[in-house]
Amino acid sequence: MTAAISIRELKKVYASGHEALKGISLDVAQGDFFALLGPNGAGKSTTIGVLNSLVTKTSGSVTIGGIDIDKDFSKAKTLLGVVPQEFNFSGFVKVQDIITTQAGFYGLSRKVAKARTETLLKSLGLWEKRNEQAMRLSGGMKRRLMIARALVHEPNILILDEPTAGVDIEMRRSMWDFLKEVNEKGTTIILTTHYLEEAENLCRNIAIIDKGQIVKNTSMTALLDELEEETFIFDYQGTLSDQILSLPYNVNVIDNTRFSVSLKKGQALNTLFAELNKEGIEISSMRNKANRLEELFVNLVEKGKQDAH
Repeated sequence: MTAAISIRELKKVYASGHEALKGISLDVAQGDFFALLGPNGAGKSTTIGVLNSLVTKTSGSVTIGGIDIDKDFSKAKTLLGVVPQEFNFSGFVKVQDIITTQAGFYGLSRKVAKARTETLLKSLGLWEKRNEQAMRLSGGMKRRLMIARALVHEPNILILDEPTAGVDIEMRRSMWDFLKEVNEKGTTIILTTHYLEEAENLCRNIAIIDKGQIVKNTSMTALLDELEEETFIFDYQGTLSDQILSLPYNVNVIDNTRFSVSLKKGQALNTLFAELNKEGIEISSMRNKANRLEELFVNLVEKGKQDAH
């Protein structure tokens, strides 16, 4: 099957001499929900810029839906829907007009454009705002408007560059649900995000880019399996026995209601609970100290820095 996106030895050197991409190669399968992560300045936005024609590559090849962008970029771009980081629509235009105008750019009839606009705005909770100027929307609503605009021509591939930046938790999760539905219907989604929890919840495969190079390219499951240690925070009731400190785990008492336990790979959470129960410790709640993907990401970036030295 032809890959949705195929990148080979992609390089980008700016006029200043800065080498933003150092020959990256990457494939995104059709129907995938794919995360492209990396710290600021790693090359994520440059990669996206090459895909949507805002950045001219220095060398290498890129195909979108099997179409070589060097041979027919206009056709390749019709397969893409792109949601950039920055709002790039006029705030004076009505919400529904922003969507129908975008549809017109792709040759959709007014009848089809109006029908798709209504469907998208209702799905994204914006229908009641359809006649308002875009400037009057909240930040989260503007983000959803951009997603609707990117989807109106029903692209095969949706690229989301930090789609939930500045969006509150409740709205972020509703957007997650919508994007999952879009992906389940067959649309390939490529996501860049600083919210690593977002990538872990949504994406099946992941590439991590740092200093213009791909440092990891694997499935989300395989990446999380590499985690050597996880730290959990427990809320407890009653009194902690000193015996807890002698358990075969890295235990840290935080205060008189919380303690943390670090489990190494192979240590079972059920075994820990059995030990705590044996000590008569009543647990009221438990949570991860840090996002698992975030821990891995930090470790990979730190390893890259050490290798560079």
